[in-house]
Amino acid sequence: MIAGNIFEWIGSLFTDFLFAPFNWLRLTIAKSDAGWWTSNAVNWFFLLVLLVLFAYWMKEAARFKKEGTEDRA
Repeated sequence: MIAGNIFEWIGSLFTDFLFAPFNWLRLTIAKSDAGWWTSNAVNWFFLLVLLVLFAYWMKEAARFKKEGTEDRA
């Protein structure tokens, strides 16, 4: 019974609170003239964050390989 309540709470958290900005974006902004560009700006932002983190990861991997401390197990 407790597990069911936990999953209902998690579902409510996402649908009622965390996704509320995306619902607002979908229902109001996306229907305007620049709606497509605004909606896709969110995707471009996430892609930019991903590329920055990937570049950092590759830089650190190269540094560990150069120092000889990379775990090659």
